[in-house]
Amino acid sequence: MIINPLKHLIMKKLFGLVFLMLFLVSATIYTSSKPQKAASLEGTWELMNRYNWEDGNVSDTIPNTNGYQQVKIYSKGKVMWTRYSPDDSNEWFGYGSYTTTDDDHLEERLEYGSKVMMSIQDTIEVFRFELQLDKNTYSQISVDQDGNRTFSENYRRID
Repeated sequence: MIINPLKHLIMKKLFGLVFLMLFLVSATIYTSSKPQKAASLEGTWELMNRYNWEDGNVSDTIPNTNGYQQVKIYSKGKVMWTRYSPDDSNEWFGYGSYTTTDDDHLEERLEYGSKVMMSIQDTIEVFRFELQLDKNTYSQISVDQDGNRTFSENYRRID
C-alpha cells in the first residue's frame, strides 16, 4: 500500500495536534483537581472588632475606637501579640506557643508578657478558643464551662 506523502504529512500533523490537545486537557484536569492549600494562622493579624455572644448569637459588636489597636503574629508554633489603647495606662503584650486542633480549636500558652498579662497567666495556663479560620480572617471565640460562646475577637490578615 502506497501512502501519498501529502496525506502522510497531514496525518502526522493531525496526530500531533490531537496528542497536544489531550496533554493540555489532562494537565488542566490535574491542576484543577489538586487540593487547595488550607487556611493557616501563619502571618500577621489585626483586630477588626469584638463580639459579645448570647444564646448562640452575636448580641453586640464592639468596634475599635479612640486609637485602640491589637496585632497578633503567628509563626512556626509561636505567637506574639500586643495591644495599644490610649485610654489604658497598662502595657499589654504576650509571647508564647500555640497549637490548632483538628476540631477547630486554638490553644495559646504564654511564656512571658506584660505585668498585667503575667498576673492573668497565674490563673490561666492555657488560653483555649473555638477557632473560625478563613484565608484572610479568623475569630477566636471564648466558650464558657457549658460550651456556650461568650466573647470573640475577630481579626483580618495584614501580612
